[in-house]
Amino acid sequence: MLKQKQKTTATMIKVGLASLMITAGTSALAGEEIEAGTLFGDMQTVTQDLLDNAAGDSNNFLHTNGNYAQTRFYPAEQINLENVHNLERAWTFKMDVVDSLETTPIVINGTMYVTSSFNHVYALDAKTGKEKWHYEHAMGPITTYCCGPNNRGVAAFGDMVYMGTLDAQLVALDAKTGKKVWGVQIADPELGYSETMAPTIVNGKVLIGTNGGEYGIRGFVKAFDAKTGELLWTFNSIPEDSTGVWAENDATGLYMHRDINAEKAALKKLGDPYETLGGGVWQNMAIDRDNNRAYFVVGNPSPDLYGAIRPGDNLYTNSLVAVDLDSGEKICHFQYIAHDVWDLDAVSPPILVPVQNDDGQTVKGVLHGGKTGYVYVHDASDCSLIRYSDAMVMQRDRWVLPTKEGASMLPGANGGVEWSPMATDPSQGLAFAANIHQPMTYHVEETPYPEGKLWLGGAFKVIPSQEQWGNVTAVDYNTGKIKWKVKTQHPMIGGLLATGGGLVFTGEGNGLFKAYNSSTGELMWQDQTNAGVNAPPASYNVGGNQYIVVGSGGNAQMNYKRGNEIIAYKLKK
Repeated sequence: MLKQKQKTTATMIKVGLASLMITAGTSALAGEEIEAGTLFGDMQTVTQDLLDNAAGDSNNFLHTNGNYAQTRFYPAEQINLENVHNLERAWTFKMDVVDSLETTPIVINGTMYVTSSFNHVYALDAKTGKEKWHYEHAMGPITTYCCGPNNRGVAAFGDMVYMGTLDAQLVALDAKTGKKVWGVQIADPELGYSETMAPTIVNGKVLIGTNGGEYGIRGFVKAFDAKTGELLWTFNSIPEDSTGVWAENDATGLYMHRDINAEKAALKKLGDPYETLGGGVWQNMAIDRDNNRAYFVVGNPSPDLYGAIRPGDNLYTNSLVAVDLDSGEKICHFQYIAHDVWDLDAVSPPILVPVQNDDGQTVKGVLHGGKTGYVYVHDASDCSLIRYSDAMVMQRDRWVLPTKEGASMLPGANGGVEWSPMATDPSQGLAFAANIHQPMTYHVEETPYPEGKLWLGGAFKVIPSQEQWGNVTAVDYNTGKIKWKVKTQHPMIGGLLATGGGLVFTGEGNGLFKAYNSSTGELMWQDQTNAGVNAPPASYNVGGNQYIVVGSGGNAQMNYKRGNEIIAYKLKK
């Protein structure tokens, strides 16, 4: 086992250089350590400076994915390869709702904020797990949502925390009391809109996308004023001209068997389908503060499997998109799969890290883990694709078209990498992905727009006779090569966390929560919980102790055992 010397984090906060190096978590994390707090505010309120410097903060966990770059790399080293076997439960908190759990805890100055299905929010003492307050959203009469009644967490700014709801609202709560300060309707749930993602906050703007790609919505990202809830701008993830370039190959160069002539004839007859074309934005945006940009990925078109009534490339579905933070105007995009009829949408959050391009130069890059089973590496300047990784899951008969009887293809509609956030260790140039191997058949069915009801245009069905499994894979994103891969008992969904202690934490549907050596994939520690561990982990420091925290509540999409526990771990005394 690789030995690593323990370094105390106690009440320190590591402060590195701004911009690219701080988000990268590379040599900046070995920079000056400042005792007794922070240079970036009193930590009683969440300032923009605190959010900007979250990548080097060894006390808090201020963003759903750790920092604006979404690296999910936590710099503390108190829990490390040498002592992780001494990790034990510090406390367990049981929420009121026993259902699918996908929340990432955020931690601010010793207070933790977590959410459950059906939009409950809890504030907890991060040292003891004791409840400070509990907010239950007063749900409207109509909710329409895909893949479980999940909520992925809150965002914090100033003295408020913000949550999107299943009935398509954005609510702002007083962080100290849990009382509702304001709420706004984001979209009409009767038409299929809902919210499960955690918001992202930057420069006083609350950014939030929308779910509903399975309901014939028109996707978007919206920016609201953090103080008042006023709508500031909207980016429609489906443009009025959604036809694109009539691409015949996917991002890896494989032919997709499109009948372009038939699609062009349908376009003349039916017109552009942009108003009901889907394109939900499921997960958080990566924020480039240097260039004032937000990067996000857009999900599948509607209806999922029946493409005859949605001719064209169906922009910007299945795409990486960058927009200007001030105006919401599009800067660039890259589409992975044009005219997708396999529900292999882009959903795992993008990550900003320095990458090497084909000329060996280091540039600002964007990573995305695809349902296709590849890690895509982009140049952030123009969204262009630099490379894609070796396949992390089995590839078979891509892209066989769905049929009425059912056509088999791998990967199945759940992935590859589902919504699960990847983690990175930029000091090693590695991205860590949780993958699904779940063979399916694709069935197509002619289905007209159903006015806000589920609109799949067929079905994708698991093949009972074929084995399902998962894996945790480490990819060198500067080469695209797989460094290590560990097979898991069940398909993986939930997310990962990498730490300065040389560890990667992730959970499984069988209730196991595990720590791996981030360099080798060696299993270093595990704990058996009472439900599926299908939520992304987080880490924080209180009273000189580093904690690892994760939700154990299962997953509706994969039907893993449900529960209601938030579990925090620390080293034995």
